[in-house]
Amino acid sequence: MEWRVKYIDYPSQYRKLEEELVSTIREVLSRGDLLLRQNLEDFEQSICKFVGVNHTIGVNSGTDALHLAVEAAGIKPGDEIITSSHTFVATGAAIHHSGAKPVLVDIGDDHNINPDLIEDMITEKTKAIMPVHLNGRICDMDKIISIANKYGLLIIEDAAQALGATYKGKKAGSFGLAGCFSFYPAKLLGAYGDAGAVVTNNNELAQNISYLRNHGRMDDGDVSGWAYNTRLDNLQAAILQIKFKSFPDWIKRRREIASKYHEGLENIEELRLPTPPVETGDFFDVYQNYELEANSRDDLRNYLTEQGIETMLPWGGKGLHQFTALGLSDYNLPRTEEMFEKAIMIPMHPDLEDHHIDYVIQTVNQFYRNPK
Repeated sequence: MEWRVKYIDYPSQYRKLEEELVSTIREVLSRGDLLLRQNLEDFEQSICKFVGVNHTIGVNSGTDALHLAVEAAGIKPGDEIITSSHTFVATGAAIHHSGAKPVLVDIGDDHNINPDLIEDMITEKTKAIMPVHLNGRICDMDKIISIANKYGLLIIEDAAQALGATYKGKKAGSFGLAGCFSFYPAKLLGAYGDAGAVVTNNNELAQNISYLRNHGRMDDGDVSGWAYNTRLDNLQAAILQIKFKSFPDWIKRRREIASKYHEGLENIEELRLPTPPVETGDFFDVYQNYELEANSRDDLRNYLTEQGIETMLPWGGKGLHQFTALGLSDYNLPRTEEMFEKAIMIPMHPDLEDHHIDYVIQTVNQFYRNPK
C-alpha cells in the first residue's frame, strides 16, 4: 500500500546522497577494489575514532560480529552467557552457535536488561554477560561492569542499535572486551546490504577476529585454524564512509523527532513513552527506534495502518523465550512478556518531515480520544 508516513524511507535517503554515492561506487568498481582494500581500512579507522577504541574489524553482518566476538573470546561448548530475551534472534544465535547457552534475564522499564536481576542467574558455567543496548539507549553499564568484575566475567556488547549512544560520556561498544555493531540498511548507519563490525581495545582479540573473518589466513600465508568467510565488502565500506559524514546530523534529527513525539504524546495516559532526549545526565540516547508501550496496542496499530502510518512490532511481537523452536521457553520473564503485549514502534528515521511527525502525533491522539 501507499504509506503517508513510512516506518523507514530508503529512497528518500538515497536521493539526498545519490550523486556522491554513484560517483564513489563507480570509482571503487573502476579500480577493482572489492575485498580488504583501502576503503575498508578507512572506514574501520573512522569507527575507531568515533567510538574511541583501538581496533575495528569489519565483517559482513552484525550477526557475524557477535559470533566472531564470542568465539574469539574463548567461549566454549557448555559455557553460559547472560543476555536479554528482548532482542533479535541473532543475539541468541551467536551464543548458541558457539556451543554455549543463552541465559535470559528480564528487562526494566527502559526495555534493556535489568542489571539488578543478573547476579541471581550466574552459575559456575557463566563466562560472559552480553548486554543489548536497544533502541539507541545503553544499558546501565556501571552495575553490569561491577557484576562482571565481581565474578570474573567477560562483557561482549550487542551495540547493533546504539552507534553513537553514550553512557556517562562513554560510547556504546567501548565498555567491554568487545562491542558489536550492525550496519543493516535499517540501522542508524546502514549499508546497502548486510554489514557489521567488531570493536575492541584488546590487540589479541582484534587479530584473532581479523583471522576468523578471512578463512584464518595470516600475513605469512599460513592459517590460524578453521575459520569463516565473513569480510565487510570494500564497496559497502565505501558507501558507509560516505553516509558516516551525515551521521552526526542524522543523530541530531532523531533526537529532535523523539522530542516532538514526547511533547505530543506524553499526556496520553494509555501510553508509556521512552525517556525523552536530555542534554545533561548519564544517558545520550540516539533513538534507533521509537518503541513505546500502548494499551489496546493491536487496535492502535490497525488504526494507524488505516490512516497510512507504517508501524512495526519488535521482533514480530515475541522475545527469544517465546519462540518455541529455540528451546528457551522455561524462563519466567513477566516484564518482558508484558512489554511484548503492548510494544509498538512508530516511524523514526532522519528523513521524516515535521508534517509527518505532526500527523503521527495527531493520529495517535485521535485514536485514544475516540476509541472504537
